[in-house]
Amino acid sequence: MDKLGTLILPAAAVGIVVFCLFRKVPVFDAFLTGAKQGLKTSIDILPTLIGLITGVAMLQASGALDLLAKALSPLTNLLGLPPAVAPLVLMKPVSGSGSTAILTQIFEQYGADSYTGRVASVLSGSTETAFYCIAVYYGSIGVHKTRHTLPAALAGDLAACLAAPLAVQFLFYR
Repeated sequence: MDKLGTLILPAAAVGIVVFCLFRKVPVFDAFLTGAKQGLKTSIDILPTLIGLITGVAMLQASGALDLLAKALSPLTNLLGLPPAVAPLVLMKPVSGSGSTAILTQIFEQYGADSYTGRVASVLSGSTETAFYCIAVYYGSIGVHKTRHTLPAALAGDLAACLAAPLAVQFLFYR
């Protein structure tokens, strides 16, 4: 099975080249055109990504994330979320790597098999980096009005916050 996984990508590349030759498409020219378009897309979304990464770094470095988590602790306690998970709830919609760092800290402090670690794991796996995805995907195609995307994504994250403690209680502590 491992060998199959290592052969899939080269086989797909060879299959694409054979398909293009069969359809009489100039393979190298098509590759260069695609590479140029990919580079242009990367440059187009770069300012948005730099802004997002800078904002996340400022939130973490200034301690504003921790203050916000403490301010929201009555609400998180009401939802059954451990206080240590609140920074993860706040960071996950913004940054995947930032939330992974917080998740790692939770694992190191409380353990992955603790209630806090399990709730953090479920939250991390069931939420999405909504702001990052909107910035990258909408930025790459030039969409500025996100309409219902952000409210729907945040509603999904809220649903995960409500369901994670219940799921952990049901699966591990009943």
